[in-house]
Amino acid sequence: MKEKSPASWPVFVVDDDPSVLHATAAVLHSAGVARIESIDDSRQLLPALERQPASTILLDLFMPHVTGNELLPQIARLCPQLPIIVMTAAQDVETAVLSMKEGAFDYLVKPVEESRLVASVRHALEVQSLRREMGVLKHYLLSDCLQHGEAFAGIVTNSRKMRALFQYIEAVAISAEPVLISGETGAGKEMFAHALHKLSGLPGPFVQVNVAGLDDTLFSDTLFGHRKGAFTGADENRAGLIAQANGGTLFLDEIGDLSMASQVKLLRLLQEHMYFPLGSDVARPSDARVVCATNHNLAQLMRQNQFRSDLFFRLSVHQVEVPPLRQHTEDLTLLLQHFLDEAAAAIRKPAPEPSNELITLLSNYHFPGNVRELRAMVFNAMALHRGGSVLAMDSFRHAIQKQQQLRADYPVAEASDGLPIVIPGRFPTLDEVEEAMVEEALRRAKGNQGVAATLLGLSRPALNRRLARRMLQARS
Repeated sequence: MKEKSPASWPVFVVDDDPSVLHATAAVLHSAGVARIESIDDSRQLLPALERQPASTILLDLFMPHVTGNELLPQIARLCPQLPIIVMTAAQDVETAVLSMKEGAFDYLVKPVEESRLVASVRHALEVQSLRREMGVLKHYLLSDCLQHGEAFAGIVTNSRKMRALFQYIEAVAISAEPVLISGETGAGKEMFAHALHKLSGLPGPFVQVNVAGLDDTLFSDTLFGHRKGAFTGADENRAGLIAQANGGTLFLDEIGDLSMASQVKLLRLLQEHMYFPLGSDVARPSDARVVCATNHNLAQLMRQNQFRSDLFFRLSVHQVEVPPLRQHTEDLTLLLQHFLDEAAAAIRKPAPEPSNELITLLSNYHFPGNVRELRAMVFNAMALHRGGSVLAMDSFRHAIQKQQQLRADYPVAEASDGLPIVIPGRFPTLDEVEEAMVEEALRRAKGNQGVAATLLGLSRPALNRRLARRMLQARS
């Protein structure tokens, strides 16, 4: 599918002292760095880089055969994007300055504190990943290409806006950083998460959990697992979903519904790549890539103190906003035919043709449930279809009218997709407003009174009465 993610490339540790190699590898393993290549002969480093790309290099300066001072400029010239962390016993400023001039990313003095070592390596990995992503994004912007369209085969679209999202996802899929996918209910967030995992090249599984409705204890047990005896009923050890997603992707859906206490635990996991199973005081590393989705406005939740700002900024290193169906209506006909074929195959009926009147009706509908709502409409219509070459419209009209009545009974504040109404001078009368609405509905319905009646939330006879009244008023 795709070349392996740089996040899966090993960290090379180059030092002639076996005890340093062992101790460094142990510290990095405990911090969640999965792959480490230890090299005790500096002459082996360049051949090793030819065989296997590295995510970063920890390099001692003073070694026999070939010194780190000699290797540093060669590596910087051959692999300019590769972070090189110098780790040496030399404490003089001159050596440090010279190393940085030769291309070193960081300079650590032995003996190195564990926290300082882990922080430096993590920073190097993040910078290397961002450098690569910027290069990939630049390539996509200049070439307008999509290299792995098969990863998006389940998303039916011809929209340029959706294609731009595909290109962005291809670019960030190689990163180990979290991804936040936002969008309305039914817009397809889960499908984008699956595509992201396919493109990542991660060898582990895609593990999904909906965190809405999970209290803090259940959230901790679901993700982190527990030790035997951690609570009443915990009769044996149980691995959580983080362990199951090892080396893969952990997809947390409905992240906007997460409790504040659970948000703190998720933030700690993202920052430290470590977690504690319930009932255990031994931290375990995690290398699962975290992808989250929400249909909430997290910025608004932050203003209401219902979502932590530090968690938001940690989650949103990469953001994907899936547009609602009404913002890519050019896909409507394509999606309608796709779902017709799917529904017809499911019930073993021939697929009827959608009428132009039906397409006009759907093109003017708001679709609060987005693609999922359209699919439900089509499957319901196919179940009620009694034969004929043209798909009946009655079930679509009924569904739209029912949704309009529901919205009238339980209004929800939503962002408008249109322009604000400006009323200069005097306010129009109610009759004038009604006439303008009828005219607009007829315009959108291209003169079809049945479609116009549905758009107005009226029955066909009710619209006919209004039209007849207009005619009488015009004659008088």
